[in-house]
Formats: sequence, structure tokens, C-alpha cells
Amino acid sequence: MKKEFLIGPAILLAIWLIIGELDIVNPLIIPPLSSVLIKLSALLTSFDFLKDTGATLFRMLAGFACAAIIGIPLGLFVGFARKVYFSFEFVIDFLRSIPSPVLVPLSMLFFGLGNSSKIAIVTFTCGLINLINSMYGVTNCKKTRIMIAKTMKASPLQIFKYVIFPDALPYVFVGLRLTISLSLIVVVVTEMFVGTMYGLGKHIYDSHDMYRIPDMYAGILTIGTIGYLSNKFFVWIEQRVIHWSGR
Repeated sequence: MKKEFLIGPAILLAIWLIIGELDIVNPLIIPPLSSVLIKLSALLTSFDFLKDTGATLFRMLAGFACAAIIGIPLGLFVGFARKVYFSFEFVIDFLRSIPSPVLVPLSMLFFGLGNSSKIAIVTFTCGLINLINSMYGVTNCKKTRIMIAKTMKASPLQIFKYVIFPDALPYVFVGLRLTISLSLIVVVVTEMFVGTMYGLGKHIYDSHDMYRIPDMYAGILTIGTIGYLSNKFFVWIEQRVIHWSGR
């Protein structure tokens, strides 16, 4: 790991520390860094906070998995079958223009207030991104390779398996990297505004309502850490699965 990686976080923490120690900003808006870290260390040993984190992770990963299972095969199929692509181009563009928060009332109507409604919103929002990225991965496949495969009498299935799919895989992983972060964002938003017993979104919302500002910041730091580690994990996987990308 390069040493430069630590410069940005160190600067941000130093600014936060100075603001807190010199009372430049009202502590109700930005509490001292020390109080947030103390609260975070206490919360990490709290059963309720761990349950909040577990609930958020479950909804995030369940929605992410459903979005990948549904969106990627559909995207590959739509991109490969040109007639299907042109038939559903308007529908896909229309659906992806709908902001996910707008779907909260509809999801509550169909799935109630439990985990299903939150997972459904994540699946819809992230599934469209996976579909579109996979579709573009197929349509942007290098035509020269396809022509060479056809001259070698390769079947459509062989062309898809050995030419199109490897070319589309980098686009698929871009979609997965986008949706692993987006799934966390959508889950936290739904937890804040849809009734739930546990979740980091609920923790942040309740902490704000009761003016437990260090608790609120501790929850935000936890969410940021989860998002960062999830993204890094997918970068690590991507480098090993599609090692040929860019070569």
C-alpha cells in the first residue's frame, strides 16, 4: 500500500480535530472527533448497534445478490438479441429514469414494512444498472473478433461464450462495483423513512431526532467504512477475474 493513501484521511481528521478543539463550529453540528471515536468504540460492543449493522448488511447483500442474479443475465440476453434490445430500449430508459425514493410508497404497498420492501427497492434500482452495463458490454464487443469467429464457423453459442462474454465481463464488473455501493445507499435511505426495528439508517435518524450527534456521526462513519471495504473487495476480485482487461 502506498504511503500517499494515508494523506487524504490524515488531512480530513486533522481538520476535524482542529474544528472540535477550537470550537470553530457548534458541537451540535460537528462534534469533536474524540467524542465521536469514543462513542463509536462503545457502539461496536453494543448488541443493538451490531444488530443494526447486521440488519443493514443483510438487506444490502440480499438486494445486491438479487439485482446481480436478475440484471446480469437479462442484460447479456438483451444485448445479444438485437431485436429484443430495440424492442425494450424505451422501457429500460424509462425505468432507469425513476428515482429509487419514489418507489418507497409502491414497495410498501406491495411488500409491507419488512425486509422484503427494502430488498425489492435495492433489487429494482441496482438490477437496472447491472442490466444496462451488461447490455452495453455485449453491444460494445469488438466486431472484428466476432467476424473472425464467424469465419471460423463458430456457432452463436460459441461466439457468445468465447468472444462476447469475455469482452462484456469488464462492463459487468463495473456495474457490480457501482451497485455494491448503491445498494448500501438505498438500504440506508429506506431504513430512515420506512418503518423498521433495526438498521443503521434508523440508528442515524433516531440519533438525529434525539440530538445524540456523536451517535449519528458514528453511524455515518460505520456506513462509510462498509462502503469503502465493499468497493475495495470488488476491485480485488475484478483484478483477478478479468486480468486480461486493457491488454
